[in-house]
Amino acid sequence: MVGGKQERLARPPLKRAGRATILDVASLAGVSRQTVSRAINDKGEIDPATKERVLEAARTLDYRPSRHARGLRRAGSVMVGLIISDLANPYFPEVAAGVLESAKPQGWNVMVCESRNDAEEEREALDLLARQADAIVGYCDSADDVLAQYASGLPVVLLERAPDETRFGSVGIDFAAGMRQGVAHLTERGHRRIGMLDCALPGTRSPRGEYFLAEARAHGLPVGPDWLVLCGGHSLAGGEQALEELLERHPDVTAVVGFNDLVAIGGMRAARRRGLRVPDDIAFLGVDGLTLGELVEPALSTLCIDKRQVGRLAVEQVAQMLEGKEPAVGEGAWVVPELIVRAST
Repeated sequence: MVGGKQERLARPPLKRAGRATILDVASLAGVSRQTVSRAINDKGEIDPATKERVLEAARTLDYRPSRHARGLRRAGSVMVGLIISDLANPYFPEVAAGVLESAKPQGWNVMVCESRNDAEEEREALDLLARQADAIVGYCDSADDVLAQYASGLPVVLLERAPDETRFGSVGIDFAAGMRQGVAHLTERGHRRIGMLDCALPGTRSPRGEYFLAEARAHGLPVGPDWLVLCGGHSLAGGEQALEELLERHPDVTAVVGFNDLVAIGGMRAARRRGLRVPDDIAFLGVDGLTLGELVEPALSTLCIDKRQVGRLAVEQVAQMLEGKEPAVGEGAWVVPELIVRAST
């Protein structure tokens, strides 16, 4: 396990989902593999009672025939379905690039869907990919039980969800280690009144926000939950709005952590409109490591996530699961942010 595992928030372990195979269905129904295939594909020459027994076994095991079992996949080829939250956000195309880079050498194809951070569109994407893909990788907010309804029998790898938060495969971001680096950097620069512009559902905090508050407590900072302000979106405008609210609450704030780089840059713009100097009056630290952060003035310090590595690890897990192996839970399931110091801090 990568560094920072002791600081992650404790959650009860969950049983991982194995992929039911046609042989599992045959065994439970007490028939041959060929009989299962005929029942699933509604072929003739099968007793109605036997067919019903096979279908009941398939329902019990949550078995969903692959495209290969339905005769739609060439031997050796794989279709990976990728669900991205927001293609306009420059973070996600880099993750997609990592998936494509790893899939192409294996002769695999990738089908991309966008959920737009909308539950209904996410379910529509899951339904489409469950019928057309051999595995699903993606940013999904749905609970495990919902995912199982749509993607039963398929390898599923969730992005930025910790392995102890799901029974499916996952690639988590070690925000505990990231925030430890970020808050330590700001305190070393003399900051003690540090706020955060977070993105989460109303009345909740993101894991990034939770780890920020945990590090503030660890450093003995006079910072509590009211130093964390929710943004109206994962965007420049969301960061601007949240920075204004943070300054209203705590005009003495001297450093700000953004949920992501776009939010941090939005906050920095709002601060400069107020006549505040960055970083002399107020410092800004982002999370993501977008190229955009190098282009703004002053350049943005950030906790850089290797986004292509997120995609590569996901494809590696798909390959393991297609071979019938359990998804990774150690280093192959985590990406650790790296602090990059620039002019904004």
